[in-house]
Amino acid sequence: MFLRIGERLVHCVIEGPQSAPPVLLLHSIGTTMHVWDPQIDALSRRWRVIRPDIRGHGLSEAGEGEYSMRSLAADLLALMDALGVKQAHVAGLSIGGRIAQQLAADAPERVASLILVDTALEFPDPATWQARIEAVRAQGTAALVEAVMPRWVMDPSTPSAHGLRQMLLRTDPAGYAAAAAALRDARAGEVLGRMGGPCTVIVGEHDPASPLAAARALQAAIPGADLVILPGVNHIPNYEAAPALSAAMVRHLEAQLTPEPDELSAGVAMRRAILGDAHVARASAAVTALDKPFQDYITRNVWGQIWTRPGLPSHTRSLLTLAMMAALGRHEEFVLHVRATRQTGVTPEELSELLLQVGAYAGVPVANHALKLAKDTLRQMEDGA
Repeated sequence: MFLRIGERLVHCVIEGPQSAPPVLLLHSIGTTMHVWDPQIDALSRRWRVIRPDIRGHGLSEAGEGEYSMRSLAADLLALMDALGVKQAHVAGLSIGGRIAQQLAADAPERVASLILVDTALEFPDPATWQARIEAVRAQGTAALVEAVMPRWVMDPSTPSAHGLRQMLLRTDPAGYAAAAAALRDARAGEVLGRMGGPCTVIVGEHDPASPLAAARALQAAIPGADLVILPGVNHIPNYEAAPALSAAMVRHLEAQLTPEPDELSAGVAMRRAILGDAHVARASAAVTALDKPFQDYITRNVWGQIWTRPGLPSHTRSLLTLAMMAALGRHEEFVLHVRATRQTGVTPEELSELLLQVGAYAGVPVANHALKLAKDTLRQMEDGA
């Protein structure tokens, strides 16, 4: 899709469940959002994956002038606003990782966690970046291929390396030069002491652009950050170490998921809410070794898994249960759920209508008997029994 952010068009692709936690993936300089292709299958099963082409790369417009890390981070905030994303896990590769750091420093409330891949607090030295800027402005990105490819991957002759080469060759020279200026000018002091939250730093064992020492410095700058070293790869591990990188990212993201509530505890709480504390206390006191496994089964699977589901309110589930118990002639259970109407809010008038429906569809005798049980039970409830 294309979104207009300010005066520029930004291209991004969104995959995965709409309601899942969002994950923002930021690519490296000279590539596009497609650099993350090998990770998408693993990530999009459980997360809403948002992949933009950063300014001046892929299908996103370049804009005017040189970029800064702060302006690139502001682009992401605007993109998140346009998509209605209040907070996201942010993963960045190379310059993408440095943009992610800037985003975490400038707008920490928008970043749920960080995955920083082959990146650094700063990228020495400025003279090298200035030389690249001048070369690209004069000759296009083709001037960088022979120097860059051996730094990106261990074996530049592979098909995946060919794909990276094509991304570089097709990058807008103005966009590359402007992004290189952001790398040239980035300083560690802009983000040091301003980043927090869960973070995993990932680095290729042989990365010459952001080496292990830079990864360790980055880890030390973010309290509690983990470090994962991918053996035998260089600066862009997305293809050469695809399974290992995907696994490290999934591990990080899974650790951030809200734990599922304990179904037994949730079942006990729901059972108390529907049947009342007094009933649950009496029933629990009567449990023996014979029926304890069955009582745990009911509490966990019926009360903890069914009654707690958000698809129907408890009032509706109460009506459905009363109708089924009446129609099936489950008299003891029917009386139990008539008593539960105190908690579920089902009125005598609704119960009367329900039993008319039961009579029409399940037969007059069962409805008639259920009506007698309901009258007796409601009378006892009025009397405080």
